[in-house]
Amino acid sequence: MNTKSRILDASLTLFSEKGYHSVSVAEIADAVGIKAPSLYKHYKSKRDIFDGILSEMQIRYEKQTAALQMNGSNPAADAGIFSSVSEDALIHMGIGLFTYFLHDDYVCRFRKMLTIEQFHDAELAALYTKQYTDDPLSYQSQILSMLSVCGLFRDAKPDIMALHFYAPLYLLLTLCDREPEREPDALCLLEQHIRQFNQIYKKGISQ
Repeated sequence: MNTKSRILDASLTLFSEKGYHSVSVAEIADAVGIKAPSLYKHYKSKRDIFDGILSEMQIRYEKQTAALQMNGSNPAADAGIFSSVSEDALIHMGIGLFTYFLHDDYVCRFRKMLTIEQFHDAELAALYTKQYTDDPLSYQSQILSMLSVCGLFRDAKPDIMALHFYAPLYLLLTLCDREPEREPDALCLLEQHIRQFNQIYKKGISQ
């Protein structure tokens, strides 16, 4: 791991333990084992480090979605994929993303940091909402709207369908954050949820 990556990794650990605003650049440098002036050769400020963490999060997410043979950010691209996959393949994708968000150490530390900071910093609270509520709901709503227009899903409000699909996933994720021993049951519920969602909304499936 190069020095820039070590700085990001150490920063994220400290941010997740103490909160973003409680950590100084000097603490980060000390955790990396370098002097503060050396750190500034790689990042010009603590905010620059934070932006680097955001970029790394996006890179990791794109690698994970590519591994699951989906785009993850482009609703039009993924609507085409989801229109042709089997229910079992959809469950595989759903569980793949769920376990990625649950177990990827980098992602977990980032989520923990935002969980802490949402009560202290309006900007980070807004980022938390964007990252884990607004963006997922918008993305899924657009996909479901396209699937409804092309006749694969029932004619229902896409934003409500997205809420029906996503809310249980986020609920189970936060549950497993607190009580990791409940993951096996959560994965069973997740599979049942996806199957029942299809039964409710997908055309051609008997209810």
